[in-house]
Amino acid sequence: MTDAMIEIDGLTKRFGPFTAVDGISFSVARGEVLGFLGPNGAGKSTTMKMITGFLSPSDGKASICGHDVVADTLAAQRQLGYLPEGAPAYGDMTPRGFLRFVAHIRRLRGAEADKAIDRAVEATELRYVLEQPIDTLSKGFRRRVGLAQSILHNPPVLIMDEPTDGLDPNQKYEVRRLINNMAAEKAIIISTHILEEVDAICTRAVIIDRGHVVADGTPAALMARSRYHNAVSLTLGENLTVAAAEALKALPGIASIEVIPRGTETTLTLFSHQQGDTSDIAGEVRLIDAVADLVREKGWEVRSLYGEPGRLDEVFRKLTRPDTHVAETPRKGEAAA
Repeated sequence: MTDAMIEIDGLTKRFGPFTAVDGISFSVARGEVLGFLGPNGAGKSTTMKMITGFLSPSDGKASICGHDVVADTLAAQRQLGYLPEGAPAYGDMTPRGFLRFVAHIRRLRGAEADKAIDRAVEATELRYVLEQPIDTLSKGFRRRVGLAQSILHNPPVLIMDEPTDGLDPNQKYEVRRLINNMAAEKAIIISTHILEEVDAICTRAVIIDRGHVVADGTPAALMARSRYHNAVSLTLGENLTVAAAEALKALPGIASIEVIPRGTETTLTLFSHQQGDTSDIAGEVRLIDAVADLVREKGWEVRSLYGEPGRLDEVFRKLTRPDTHVAETPRKGEAAA
């Protein structure tokens, strides 16, 4: 990738006999927002600490904007903003005092520092709590203080560990909007457990498990690996389930039907023989159109009817189960299995 601003090659971290991160390789270009996913203990935070220079790798290398994180640490760190897990800050400081302290560390002075602080405060909506001690703030506001310090110097690279952790829905929306607004000019890595965040703000996702990369692709490409990709779901009222299931099974191309009771309603999910392809049912009729025609013909009471894009949570579980084979993405110099 010629425009890569973050480059990771064979990154490995061992703690005694335990290997936490095992030969991870990927790159992130300007304009990309990379969702970095994995179960607890997969090696996400360890990887991010190595990329940012806070933890030395046992093997492999990482670079930020062409600067090797180990050989040229300060030059690399000048190019990045880092929001670590928990967003640590000095609790007896106010947000204004803390941001001025960070500005001083970042070698911002006078009017330049004031402008940077004002920009970060406005972006993270901290103006109403600027003079309160950080220890007295809610978890959401403390998180926003951490986010403000990470973008204070307008870095070209951002690395964020759970940026919306502890935020309410409105605050999450504002942080996602901020990230989307910055994305075109930066390379951004976001570690998150919130899968909806991947679809909302990420252009690409990497899933790791037990220290290995097990998937790397766009959210759409990952959802296409779901058994629900292009399935059709409809929710019916009472007393329709058995008759509807029998009629739906008779449609051309139906392989199976999943039935899930939901109180007084029932959701039926239809899978075609050609998983992921709903266009070749009854000539040119798509599966969802065939289902809609049947619904009208039968006069069923339908609460919802929609085509499934795929379910990222199902793909995530499939890739990170204890019995799943790891290292789906081959290491440099190795052939894919």
